[in-house]
Amino acid sequence: MSTSLRSDFTLGFLGAGQLARMSAVQAFRFGIQVAVYSDRRENEPVQFMTPQTGNGSFSDIDAMVSFAKRCDLITLENEFIDSNVLQKVQELSHTPIYPAPESFALIENKLIEKQTFENAGIPVTPYALVDSETSLQEFGDKYGWPYLLKSSKGGYDGYGNEKVNTPVEALKAFQQLGGKAGHDILAEAFVDFSHELAVQVARNKTGTAAYPCCETIQQNHICIAVKTPAPISTAMQKKAEELAVAATEAIDGKGIFAFEFFLTHDGKLLLNESAPRPHNSGHYSIEGCITSQFENHVRAVLDLPLGDTSLRKPAAVMINLLGTDQRPSQIDQAWHALQKSDGHLHLYGKLQSKPGRKMGHYTLLGNDADKLYSEAKSLTKDIRI
Repeated sequence: MSTSLRSDFTLGFLGAGQLARMSAVQAFRFGIQVAVYSDRRENEPVQFMTPQTGNGSFSDIDAMVSFAKRCDLITLENEFIDSNVLQKVQELSHTPIYPAPESFALIENKLIEKQTFENAGIPVTPYALVDSETSLQEFGDKYGWPYLLKSSKGGYDGYGNEKVNTPVEALKAFQQLGGKAGHDILAEAFVDFSHELAVQVARNKTGTAAYPCCETIQQNHICIAVKTPAPISTAMQKKAEELAVAATEAIDGKGIFAFEFFLTHDGKLLLNESAPRPHNSGHYSIEGCITSQFENHVRAVLDLPLGDTSLRKPAAVMINLLGTDQRPSQIDQAWHALQKSDGHLHLYGKLQSKPGRKMGHYTLLGNDADKLYSEAKSLTKDIRI
């Protein structure tokens, strides 16, 4: 099997945020070129790293085809795009896209995603498509209040999601999320869970590699920290990893994928959401694993042998560094975090900070995840961005 890599090979990213930036670093390690297509007007993190950048809409097929023709292969940094557009761009440009449009189509919105994994025999959170005041009431009557309403496409970090406690709140949230305008709105039962878990999986024709099951810690629908390995039994960790591999196989995925699970108090694992790209829950792998999720992203789409996903030390903790001030980006009070042995600071190069925006992360490696988490919180508590 050939592992030839041309120095003029160009890997294109659809999306230009921090996930593309961290993947691009690994592409550059392999001596290949990087191009990026952003749907935002402002300069994005990866656009400072390569002269091959373009801006436009993710619905502008002509512009995307023009971009794709400059690339040898295209991959995704986000999922805010339509699979039909990806398919058309691939057909017209003759540039392969991975994850493939056919795989992406099976998870491109939350309704299809639930149906795909449910049909594959993977347990998912109870759900229903709601389209009226009556169906909102019926879902609450069946699964209990509160429950969650989600826009089927485009939600992230709390955007596009609403927790509803009463029929009145449900109707208001349904309208605010676009249900009245005809957007598909999904209702999901509120799961009584003990842990939120995540697993990343890399897959291509050379094989499949799953990362250690980690625990994600959420606040206001935003992940604020990740602990690896998850503080659950080894058997349950392995089961989550097996389900994540099964989910990747169910969509015949090629690339890097992330899967989020709920572990209920009665010991059930329910698949909540997936992502066809690197994921915030896997940032710890940059220093924490032998091969990071970003390196395996590049390896996977290029059909290179996948790297070892084992932890380098018994435990790793990642703290998300969220914006604290509305101002041009600047980090203050990072001295203690930078002084710590095996503590690793990452900033994403975003020019503007605002409260709650993901601006960077901090990873700490050691022997005990719970102790590391307490220490990492202490080291980063005074940081302002």
